[in-house]
Amino acid sequence: MFTVVMIVVANLASTAVSLSLAAFLGFGWLSGLVDRLVHVSIGLLLATALVHIVPEALSAGLAPVALGWSVLLGILGMFVLEKLTLIHHTHHHEGDGHDHGHGHDAQQLGRGAYPILVADALHNFADGVVIAAAFLVDQPTGWITALAVLAHEIPHEIGDFMILLNAGFSRRRSFQFLLLSGSSAVLGGLAGYFLLAATKGLLPYALAVAAASFIYIALSDLLPELMRRSALRRSLPEVLYVFGGVGIALLAMRLEP
Repeated sequence: MFTVVMIVVANLASTAVSLSLAAFLGFGWLSGLVDRLVHVSIGLLLATALVHIVPEALSAGLAPVALGWSVLLGILGMFVLEKLTLIHHTHHHEGDGHDHGHGHDAQQLGRGAYPILVADALHNFADGVVIAAAFLVDQPTGWITALAVLAHEIPHEIGDFMILLNAGFSRRRSFQFLLLSGSSAVLGGLAGYFLLAATKGLLPYALAVAAASFIYIALSDLLPELMRRSALRRSLPEVLYVFGGVGIALLAMRLEP
């Protein structure tokens, strides 16, 4: 029962903190910190996946070949899900130079706002399952994983905020709808706990897929933004932020009892 409570608390905290920080950073004068946070989360996600979750999957009894296949299928599955999600919305924005009447883009995005929320709910549900799997290994692993989820959710939620605002939602309504979709993380956590607790043999595979999702998010969604810049003056601090994220993950692991 204590593990269930921890899973619920971790998912609630991850959702509430990431949404609150996303609103604060996205709407406030600290919006310049968002890029830095993205760079930190790259290192945090990769280190958590490769140095912590993958070894835990091996320790839980997963054979190396099965681990490789699980990570591969997890990455391919994330790719397919993202392609399906991209079908339902557009990255077109007002004022991009395309010749549309005023409000045309908001109308287009308005029709796509609800599929975005559905996709966000499914994404958060999957995050909840990932956190549940980590807590079933041990409590420190659960909290490290929740921290990694929180870190990558902040830039993601800022993007969702911008989409909803451009679709005509108010700030308050955007926050309420994203909080509602974010609550699916708790459902994912509970579903993951009861499924994995009842079928212990699935836990190592769930950990491998969790590692795959972190690797995919870091290398596909976050790293390409960093790679577009080439000036050394800007690149060097970005690289240091990535290594800072790795350092945070390693420090959290060192603090485990």
